[in-house]
Formats: sequence, C-alpha cells, structure tokens
Amino acid sequence: MRTYSPSAKDITRDWYVVDAEGQTLGRLATRIATVLRGKHKPTFTPHLDLGDHVIVVNADKIVLTGGKPDQKLYHAHSGYPGGLRSVPFASMLEKQPTRVVENAVKGMLPKNKLGRSMVHKLKVYAGPDHPHAAQQPKPLPDHV
Repeated sequence: MRTYSPSAKDITRDWYVVDAEGQTLGRLATRIATVLRGKHKPTFTPHLDLGDHVIVVNADKIVLTGGKPDQKLYHAHSGYPGGLRSVPFASMLEKQPTRVVENAVKGMLPKNKLGRSMVHKLKVYAGPDHPHAAQQPKPLPDHV
C-alpha cells in the first residue's frame, strides 16, 4: 500500500469567519492556528500548507482571564543596547487590537517558511465588518 501525499491540485481552501467578542484570547488562537495549519482535515500533512483562510472580527472585544489583563506585556527589541520596549496588554488592545490576535496565533504556528505562509491566510479586523464577503466565509465550527 502506497502512502498518500496530497499535491497542489488536491488542496481546497475554505474561508471561515470568527467573532472574537467575549472569547478568551488563547483558546480562540488555538482554534485558529489549528485551521490555518490544516490539522482539522483528514489529509493533514506536516510539511505542506493545507490550511484554510480565517477572518477574525471584533478583535477589540477579546478578553483575558484572571490577572492577565494587568500583567501581560508585549516585548519588542530594536537591536540596540537598551532598546527593549514593553507595551502592556491594555494599551496594545486600545491602539492595535488586531496585533493582539495576530501575535497569539503566530506564536502557535511553526517558526519557518511554512509558518510564515500560514500567517498570510489570517485576516484580523477590529470591528464587525470585513471586506471578504465575496469569498462567502462560513462560521468556524466549535469542534475545530
């Protein structure tokens, strides 16, 4: 019996939409990362990008549990001595709410070319509207 390996012509990509209002950041990011990788499909192959596109709306209404809204920091370093910048979660959510979801999902994807191509299939919007109505996105199922 030969091992089945999907080729480029076998890949079909669906579009899913997720409403982030009132959802926990980490739990939502896990579901999104699973769909972006394609692990929800029976043809999942670790070395191929078989995942689907995901649209996240209402990213500004995401929540964290416990004391994390006060304690969580986002770090960036310029590469120069003393160039570490730390931004608290509350101000990041206020100024760039899309980056909060993008960073959480990106951290759950592979750290290579494959992971970088998967991130391009994620579209995050702060409000309830998105410009992808032509793709006819379906709601993301709960069991994914």
